[in-house]
Amino acid sequence: MSDAPLLQIEDLCVTVGGEQILNGLSLTVNHGELHAVMGPNGSGKSTLSNALMGHPGYKVTSGAIRFKGADLVETGASPDERARMGMFLGFQYPTAIPGVTLRNFMRTAASAVRGEQVRVVRFRRQMLKAMESLRIDPSFMNRYLNDGFSGGEKKRVEILQMAMLEPRFAVLDETDSGLDIDALRVVSEGINRLRNPERGILLITHYQRILNHVVPDQVHILAEGRIVKSGDLDLARRLETEGYEGVLTEAGAATEVR
Repeated sequence: MSDAPLLQIEDLCVTVGGEQILNGLSLTVNHGELHAVMGPNGSGKSTLSNALMGHPGYKVTSGAIRFKGADLVETGASPDERARMGMFLGFQYPTAIPGVTLRNFMRTAASAVRGEQVRVVRFRRQMLKAMESLRIDPSFMNRYLNDGFSGGEKKRVEILQMAMLEPRFAVLDETDSGLDIDALRVVSEGINRLRNPERGILLITHYQRILNHVVPDQVHILAEGRIVKSGDLDLARRLETEGYEGVLTEAGAATEVR
């Protein structure tokens, strides 16, 4: 394993539709670490996740994103190239794709990431095992991707994709949104099973509740498009009692919550 950080973001500035959203954001995630990024609406959380994955609508105007030592901004790596390098994004709002079964989608995605066709029988066995651990009914294999799925089912399928694609670095964008208590526990258990010494995870969330189940190595507060405060789980717990206003005031950041 390299001594270099798995992911290193330096002074990242990003514009969307001509409006600057990220303003010199810096963050380092080492191998085996899980970092939580929290912040109010409009702080730049989803912009960060999309910029990391190379979404063409998010323009990096300055700064660096280094993944396994390679500067993705400098190379201009496309989203599919980043996926093949070992990056993964779990969407806040997973898209339904009628006509494409979950099984075919997963096989196609795994083949694309690995650069070779996966063995059908072995892949099916692995997928069924992963589905069982996430309490996804086997019949979902033949259902169209996210078509008619509940919010909890969609989020479980996002973690299923992470399990099957085995990325080195995963960005989970508000995976806990819309989950009831039971679904939150199942999704959290899935994330914890996927933590290992080689994999880094960036967990983006509004609320502290998922961090009761998935304990982060570090917690970062994002405001005004930059990290304004970092700490351990106690920082997230403070948000439950003080809200963002109290913590942001202490950090000298704007307190407007949209």
